[in-house]
Order: sequence, then structure tokens, then C-alpha cells
Amino acid sequence: EISACLVGSEMCIRDSLNASDSGVTIAVPDSIHHLWIEENYLAALRQALTLVLGEAPPVTLTVDDQPPRDASSPRDPSTPREDRNLHEDPPSSRQDPEPDLPAVAGLTADRTFESFVVGASNQFAHAAAQAVAASPGRAYNPLFFYGGSGLGKTHLMQAIGWHIASRRPKARVVYITSEEFTNLFIQALQTNSIVRFRKRFRQADVLLIDDIHFLAGKERSQEEFFHTFNALLDGHKQIVLSSDRPPGEIKDLETRLVTRFEWGHTAELTPPDEETRVAILRKKAESLSVDVPADIISWLAGRIRSNVRRLHGAFIRIASWISLNGPLSISQAEDLLRDLLRQEAENGISIDKIQKLAAKEFDIRLADMVSRKRTAAIAFARQAAMHLTREMTGLSYHEIGEAFGGRDHGTVMHACRTVEKRMKADENVRLRITALETGLRRNL
Repeated sequence: EISACLVGSEMCIRDSLNASDSGVTIAVPDSIHHLWIEENYLAALRQALTLVLGEAPPVTLTVDDQPPRDASSPRDPSTPREDRNLHEDPPSSRQDPEPDLPAVAGLTADRTFESFVVGASNQFAHAAAQAVAASPGRAYNPLFFYGGSGLGKTHLMQAIGWHIASRRPKARVVYITSEEFTNLFIQALQTNSIVRFRKRFRQADVLLIDDIHFLAGKERSQEEFFHTFNALLDGHKQIVLSSDRPPGEIKDLETRLVTRFEWGHTAELTPPDEETRVAILRKKAESLSVDVPADIISWLAGRIRSNVRRLHGAFIRIASWISLNGPLSISQAEDLLRDLLRQEAENGISIDKIQKLAAKEFDIRLADMVSRKRTAAIAFARQAAMHLTREMTGLSYHEIGEAFGGRDHGTVMHACRTVEKRMKADENVRLRITALETGLRRNL
């Protein structure tokens, strides 16, 4: 048994870790701890296990009162298991995988299609993922997801892996990041075990590689992956990749890899709209069995807009507070999440972007946003920019006032109320403000 205190969190967790041939199972006290570890420490844990074992074993988190799940044999009890592999290759053309390599590697147990919330921002990518999961090696090969951090690329990739593994028990499914791929390749060169390294990936039936842009500039790793890619594609095995940008925009990536990545299908994931964010939070509350008030969920969905991972982290903090202390107000939630709200403001939509776009839309000078001029046109343009800043960033009224020429928080509050009233009373104003917000989101 291993006891660990998770440094840097407000929770001290005593984990029971069980290692077996099929993977590593970690027991945690409840569902909140389960999600906290998964969101904040699972990647580091998997990397440590890889360095120690030389493999990326399946890691399963389980709540104490539930029996551990065998990560190598995931199964949906409502669906029949299929005893065939991905395709019926002639016996002479298949190689037996090494017995010590797991059938399923690197997957996180609860990243399934059932736990993925579909919205307008990811609907197309979700449909492509389901098509690949239903017909691996035949539909969309390779499948390439791209988009910003924390938008669900990894979730969809792993959902594909679990879906295939649960229905085709003989299929070898491997999930790994390109950084881990590179590290294992270097280790294989150092230990003279390159043959085993190649078998590990080229005998996979489904290869899921996250953050493929990490290969940029790494010539030998690109060379190795190029041959692995060709071997899998020639064998009609499924390849799924993800990146923070489209293949053609990854700098220092060999042209032959770019063209191969574009052979199949590319699908973009964008920041979710507010309805989707609310649905995500409700689903999390349901899965954790925590009663979070509707007004808190609505407020949180309105304040954290650009990153689903940050939205999850904020929700876990709120759910933990409610579990320990009972109900909380929006003002308490704002204090509790002050650092995350500030990150949202810094990493998402900036005041500069809002001011520039609003000045252009209302045909005023950018300098007028911080000036003391009070003509009707300038005043409303400034108020509209303040309203958008409040709605789209995590900044306080005081911080917004400082950015708009040192105005006090009361002035900012009045500006926000004025814009809201005019949007309700005048359809043209509402459409104009909505168009500004859409333009800002498009540039996230």
C-alpha cells in the first residue's frame, strides 16, 4: 500500500494503489477525490509509472465502495462483446504481440462517449469519433482532432479507445502523448531495445497519439513515427491524432508527415457555448452526487468560457466547498475562484482585444475608450466594451474601471446595467453586442 499527500491542494488523500499485470488501480474515498486526481495528477502519475516500468500501464481510479475495474477488459454490460479483432487478417500476415504488453494502455476509465457532453462546438468532432469507433481502420483514417487546450480532444480520443476495447477484446489499443512517445524512443535507443519499441506501437490495432505537435523539430522522432504511421496504415489499423492547431500550421514538422495527417479527416473543437457549459456542469454535479444551486452553475458557466478543463477545476472547487461547508453565495464563489477567474481573463479574451474591436465597431478612436469624453456615441461604445469585459473575463468591477481610464466600480456597474437594459429594449443594439461577442470568441 502506498500513502500519499497531494501537495498543492487543499485535500490530503490517502490512496490505496494496487498494481497487477492488467494495470494499476488506485482506490480513492469518494467521487470528488476521483475527479480531483484525474484532473490534476493523473498525467504526472502515468509519466512516473512509465519511467519506472518502461511502459504506460492502464491506470484506473476507483471509489472505495466499488470493486476495482479491470482496465484491460473494459466492457459495457448493455452491449455484447465481439470476439473478432478489428479485421480478419490472414494468419500468416499477423504477428503475435509480445505477452507482456497490455491489450489496453494509457486509457482513463471514465473518459467515454457517455460522459462526453455534445454541443455545437464539438458536434462534428464527436460524430467523426463515433464513426471511427464503430468502424476502426475504415472510416476517417487517420482522424485528426485540433483545437485549444481543455476542449475535449483527449476525452474523444480515449472514448474511441474504450468503445473499441469494450467491443473487440482482442484489439490492442494504445493511447500515449507524443512527448511520451519521444521519451520512450530515446530510452529505447539508449538501452538498445528499439525492436521492442517498434513492436509495441506497430502491433497496435488502434494508436491514439495526443499533442502530436510536440514532435515539431525532433527529426529522429519524426522519422520513427513516419515509419510507424506507414506500417499501421498499410495494415489498415486505426490512427487518431490530436494537436493544438491544424496539421499545416505545425511549424518544423516534415512535409511528408503533414500530408499524411491530412489524408484522412480533420475535426476542430472550439470553446463551448454557454448552453453546453451549463450542460457540462450539470452532468458533473450529477456524477458527483453534489447539489449545486442552479444560479451558481449559471454564474460559473458565464464566467469561465474558453477552457473546459478550467471549468471542471472550478466546479470541483465549488463542489468540495459545498460538500464540506454547505451552500455558498455567488460572492463567496467569486472569492473562492479568484485565481481561476484571473487566469481566464489573462489567457482568454483580453481587455485590449475588447476595446479594439468595440472601437472599430462603433467607429470611435481607441483612445476614446479611456478618455473623459462623454458624447453619446463615445459613452455607449465605452459602456458596451465594459459590459463585454465583465461578461467575458474574470475581472472585477474595480479592475475593469482601472483599465478604462481609472473609473470607479460604480461607473462600471452602471455601464453594465445600461447596456443590458438597452439590449432588452432595442433589437438592433442586442444584435450589435451579440455580433461583437461572436467576433471576440472567434479569435480565442
